[in-house]
Amino acid sequence: MSEIPTEILAGILFLLVLISAFFSGSETSMMAINRYRLRHLSRIGHRGARSVSALLEHPERLIGLILLGNNFVNILASAIATLIGLRLFGNTGIAIATGALTFVILIFAEVTPKTIAALSPERFAYPAAFILTPLLRLLYPLVRLINWITRLILRLAGVKIDPSQADHLSREELRTVVKEAGGLIPKKHQAMLTSILDLEEVTVEDIMVPRNEIVGIDIENDWNEILTQLSFTQHTRLPVFRDNTEHLLGILHMRDALHLHTSKSTPSEVSKGHHEPAIEVIEQYKNDEKSDLINVLRSPLFIPERTTLNNQLLQFQKLKRRMGLVVDEYGDIQGLVTLEDLLEEIVGEFTTDISDTISEVHPQDDGSFLVDGGANLREIEKSMGWDLPLDGPKTMNGLILEHLENIPESGISMMINGYPIEVVGASESVVHSVLIFPLLRKKP
Repeated sequence: MSEIPTEILAGILFLLVLISAFFSGSETSMMAINRYRLRHLSRIGHRGARSVSALLEHPERLIGLILLGNNFVNILASAIATLIGLRLFGNTGIAIATGALTFVILIFAEVTPKTIAALSPERFAYPAAFILTPLLRLLYPLVRLINWITRLILRLAGVKIDPSQADHLSREELRTVVKEAGGLIPKKHQAMLTSILDLEEVTVEDIMVPRNEIVGIDIENDWNEILTQLSFTQHTRLPVFRDNTEHLLGILHMRDALHLHTSKSTPSEVSKGHHEPAIEVIEQYKNDEKSDLINVLRSPLFIPERTTLNNQLLQFQKLKRRMGLVVDEYGDIQGLVTLEDLLEEIVGEFTTDISDTISEVHPQDDGSFLVDGGANLREIEKSMGWDLPLDGPKTMNGLILEHLENIPESGISMMINGYPIEVVGASESVVHSVLIFPLLRKKP
């Protein structure tokens, strides 16, 4: 090397700095590249993405190759810089060469290429993969030896390496990715995606229509009253019971009721040609109608109250059902849930509901809100943006009873999760309405 001209050595040194910059940038770009976009591009046939994916399947080999090349180049550059320094400045040139080379490598072979690679990993990684892939094949035995020695040292140090570990995202991490997608995903779509992730955490008990609010048909009612209810109902499926919801007979589909009603003759037609009194004929007609109504009822679907919305959605799909009755551990009916309720948890409200949450929250002139005791806490939180505890009771009445551990009288005030709450109306068994002052909320 002593016979090589200084100019050529300087050219070789410049080339080695460029190669060092290439290895440094390659390492950063390979580690910083978006793995999920990489997999997508690989599936659609992007050559660079496929090459990078192949290299990242064994990251220890890739890192070994890059560090082997980078260290070899830097050591060789140091030797050449020392030789140039000796020729130009004598013994003092060793210190000059060391300082100058350190500065050059730090700026031009480390910081700059790594910054560029971190900012644009794809633009750096894809071309680099076409160089690193054949280089890995060429130096594979040496890289394999380095990896073996490294694993041996790690094993002696008690560090376990699990090559089967996959780059998976948890639910919370995926939620963060969706929220930070920015303009790539519209806000409405972001809300839908995060709602889908929440289906695993929310149960049917959280969204069901409570038992006391279930709209159904009492078969003991007068037949004309039943016909009126069928004529004006807004629902396509109605539970039919006797006296109360605990004596459930089945589920009536309005299509079946329509076919049943149009296939029967009228009382006037029944009484023609008979000598029986008209009242007896009509009563017999009504009893026959009720019997026929019971005969067309469909069997109900019962759902345990702790069933998650995700599982129930799949169950509705599997059984081709759209409605189910929620039962507790004793088999008592607690409420009703429909496929529409589940879909609204994903896409938001898309129908007009007579029992909408907004009708249960009434703003007051002083900035407070009058809230019905039976209002669903989760629906209030979604519509009003309040931070109410959702782990226990499902209604405002239940929340207050759990907090006080007794049934309060009107005028009692309390602080729940930082919200000042005053009981406005209460009876011996239930809280009917409360005032909430969100503007005075103190963070718990």
